[in-house]
Amino acid sequence: QVQLVESGGGLGQPGGSLRLSCAASGFALHAYAIGWFRQAPGKGREGVSCIRSTDGGTYSADSVKGRFTISRDNANNTVYLQMNSLKPEDTAVYFCAAGWACTNPLYPVRYDFWSQGTQVTVSS
Repeated sequence: QVQLVESGGGLGQPGGSLRLSCAASGFALHAYAIGWFRQAPGKGREGVSCIRSTDGGTYSADSVKGRFTISRDNANNTVYLQMNSLKPEDTAVYFCAAGWACTNPLYPVRYDFWSQGTQVTVSS
């Protein structure tokens, strides 16, 4: 079964941290570019961060640069999004997806297979 399953979402405190996990089943995620996206109420889906299949190079949007870090654990076939220094504006549904390229800017249309999404809420 080919799927991407997220975990780690929920309630975070402003200034605190959360780590999202995206575990792949049925395919090797290191063979694809993996992207993290988010969609806040009333807004379109935006690219957050991605990691390249070839050399593990990464890209992060300016809104999260220096706060969020993407990483890959090939042994566990899992990609992570470490979210530090959380802000209320980080509140959104977060998705991971597999695609053909990790580019700047990061476009959702370039990603083919998506997780179901997980809610992240940042509030005191």
